[in-house]
Amino acid sequence: MLVIVMENQVLAPRQVCQSCLLADASGQPRWRGGQLSCGYMMTKCSEAQPERYQCQMGFTIANID
Repeated sequence: MLVIVMENQVLAPRQVCQSCLLADASGQPRWRGGQLSCGYMMTKCSEAQPERYQCQMGFTIANID
């Protein structure tokens, strides 16, 4: 499940992505083949952390299982 991580809250992507020009037709981030195509992967500090991505709008998106 993809979530947007902010300083003191976690948001569903549709709350933010629906206004992004890079989102898909349903207002979700473009997630293809296990990769975020509208951003880039951030480095992990440890293996216990989920995959994190930096989107083009500047938000951090985490892939939480």
